[in-house]
Amino acid sequence: MNEQPMTQARRRRFLLRALLDENRDFRGRRIPTDAESQWLMLRGLMNIREADPVSDDFLAVQDEYLKEEIASKGITDVDDLTPLQPGLYLWQGDITTLRCDAIVNAANSGMTGCYAPNHRCIDNAIHTFAGVQLRRACDCMMAAQGHPEPTGQAKITPAFNLPCRYVLHTVGPIIQGDVTEKDKELLASCYRACLTLAADIQLESVAFCCISTGEFHFPNELAAEIALQTVREFMTQQTSIKKVIFNVFKDTDKDIYTRLLRAD
Repeated sequence: MNEQPMTQARRRRFLLRALLDENRDFRGRRIPTDAESQWLMLRGLMNIREADPVSDDFLAVQDEYLKEEIASKGITDVDDLTPLQPGLYLWQGDITTLRCDAIVNAANSGMTGCYAPNHRCIDNAIHTFAGVQLRRACDCMMAAQGHPEPTGQAKITPAFNLPCRYVLHTVGPIIQGDVTEKDKELLASCYRACLTLAADIQLESVAFCCISTGEFHFPNELAAEIALQTVREFMTQQTSIKKVIFNVFKDTDKDIYTRLLRAD
């Protein structure tokens, strides 16, 4: 008898059962019958899962599942984008669907992702669609470092199931009250650190999210001004970096970057 094909529905149930069974608090929990509820449960379980080893069978099924999910959202290739200025691009969309050399993740100092189930932050999205390997890689990296990641620096990891090649993780400044000169310099340092790491391994295209403007409360307009100034200064150097994409999700950020990029 021929084995049934591994559809997305079967993959999803396989992954759900594996994640439920490995956690004593969730063993025996009923899997919802509808696809949307199953996906929310799966994503939530992936989000809270510690950076423990996982079986090759799990990874094989997970990788096929995530790649098909990302493909169904639609992949955008950086080569199909049109620059607003030489080497500078603006793109509104889901950064987990962008094919380029590296995307930037706005991380926290723990650097192992967002553990809040189904949280809407970019850190959660990137770790979800990259797969559980990303948290494992980040955890090993941070264990070797031996201390939390300082603000304004950056780390690089493989992207695993994402259509980009690498993920650059950086910790932006958290704003509590007025923005200080130190805050501004730390944000600029995030952009420089990411570009320097990318250039060190001869990457050509890097996509930045709006670092620190979400949960970290950096004012959007000021953050965009710092981002543009820092990237432009870096691009005057002779490096491998040829394309920098400013990825925005909200219309507010799109309007800000459009105005700033077209003002020159």
